[in-house]
This record gives sequence, C-alpha cells and structure tokens, in this order.
Amino acid sequence: MFHREGQNIILITFFIVIVTVLVAQFYINVPWLRLLLQIIGLLLLVLILQFFRNPKRIVRKDFDEILAPVDGKVVVIEEVEETEYFKDRRRQVSIFMSPTNVHVTRYPASGIITFSKYHPGKYLVAWHPKSSTENERTTVVIRTPKFGEVLYRQIAGALARRIVNYAEEGESVQQGDDAGFIKFGSRVDLFLPLDCAVTVKLNQKVIGAKTCIASTVEKKDNEE
Repeated sequence: MFHREGQNIILITFFIVIVTVLVAQFYINVPWLRLLLQIIGLLLLVLILQFFRNPKRIVRKDFDEILAPVDGKVVVIEEVEETEYFKDRRRQVSIFMSPTNVHVTRYPASGIITFSKYHPGKYLVAWHPKSSTENERTTVVIRTPKFGEVLYRQIAGALARRIVNYAEEGESVQQGDDAGFIKFGSRVDLFLPLDCAVTVKLNQKVIGAKTCIASTVEKKDNEE
C-alpha cells in the first residue's frame, strides 16, 4: 500500500524506468552498459516505492498515551522553551527519519486541532539544532483530554522539499490517523507537558502509531 502523496511520482518514475529499460534493450549494443542502465532504473523504482509505502497499522487508541507520530530514531529528549505557541517550558522529544523510514505522519493523540500553521524556511540537515526553528516546517497543536495541548512540528531536512499537512483548525482527529507526509528525509518534534512521563530513550527506534512516547503521570504511578 502506498501513500496518496506518492501516486504521481510513482507513475512518472514507472514510466521513465520502462522507457529506460526498453531503450537500453533495443538501442544499446554494449551488454554491460545495457544491463547497468536497466539495473539503475529498476533500483530507482524500488527506492521510490519503498519511500512512499504506507503500511496499514491497527491503533489501540489510548487517551493516556502519546504515540510516535512517525517512524525513526529518537535524537532529542530535553526540556526547552517553546517560543512559537506555548511560550513556556515544555518537554521536547524529536524523531529523525532517514530516507529508508516510512514517512507518513500520524496524529500522536486524539483531540481537537487548535493551531495549524506552515512556515517557509531553510533546508538545514534535520538533526541540526536550529532546524526546528529555521527550516521549512509546519506546527500543529492538538487539545487532548488528558495531556492538555500537545504540539508536533514537521520539519523538512536537507533533501526534503515538500511538507504535506492535513490538520485543519477546529477539526476533530483520531490517534494514529494520517496527518500528512514529508518527502525525502525529515524530522518531527513533539512538545509535551513537563509533568508527563517520557517512555522512550535517546537513540531508540520508534514506530509511528505504535510506540508510546509519553504517558500521563497518573498512569505511570498506577503501573508502578
């Protein structure tokens, strides 16, 4: 299953690869060069297909958990000043996505969208400390029943050139549903209340709509 944002790119790539394979087969007489071009074309198609894959995931919705919005690796866990919306201290958890990760963005929690804004910007590498405030990005805030307002930010990386954000202010959204897409390498930052319990560690690999990023303090206390 492939994401709708990749449909045009997949079709164009498929057409280019078919043309390349046929031209190489009938018009290139050097066997090694013909085979090389055909292999490169097929590899390109495979890379595009794997990048836009959209695996179906059954989500166990839980108001007491914030789920990972994307697949990737946790690269930041720290207390910071969030200056765009909250303008106070928040707990930031950042997930870096390599080109091989699934790049679908999913809502980390159920609730109401209270803020959604696109920001044009630079294309620093996604792990750069200033990428969260200087790169092209979108900021989305969800008002949740247990955590209050939770902010996530899609951030373009050095290769990314388009961020797709489906969140609209006033809309009711469900945890794990499709929230958008970032094309070709990126990062997502979560800004959470200070009193929540972060349940992941640095360099941990997470799965979108599956891995719990944070839970309510009450739930953690009950489990202990």
